[in-house]
Amino acid sequence: MITGIGIDAVYIKRMERWHEDKKLLQRFFSPLELEIAVSKGKGACASLAARFAAKEAFGKALGTGLTGIALKDIMVINRKDGCPQMQLTATAQKALENSGANRVFVSLTHERDNAIAMVVLEKV
Repeated sequence: MITGIGIDAVYIKRMERWHEDKKLLQRFFSPLELEIAVSKGKGACASLAARFAAKEAFGKALGTGLTGIALKDIMVINRKDGCPQMQLTATAQKALENSGANRVFVSLTHERDNAIAMVVLEKV
């Protein structure tokens, strides 16, 4: 049963501004997410924007927002087949458990100026 759906969009130029502030990036992204983004070269900011949108979409899918959740506790990485997945730890995992959901699906896209993410929470 689907328990929540969230969607968010992030203007990629926002990440271009953030890209210059390493402390800001480290506040919102895990070291692995930053490593993945850097590996994308010119696509780094689009990748970060999509991942940030996914974090925001997760809060919307919960229906509670991100209050009390550290964004670094929400990690968006890709499986070997390229499909994005969300790995939750600490505050984010607790929020998922409190919601009653136990599965998370995430979809990312970016085109020109915007990155968009959708998150679906499911209880199986």
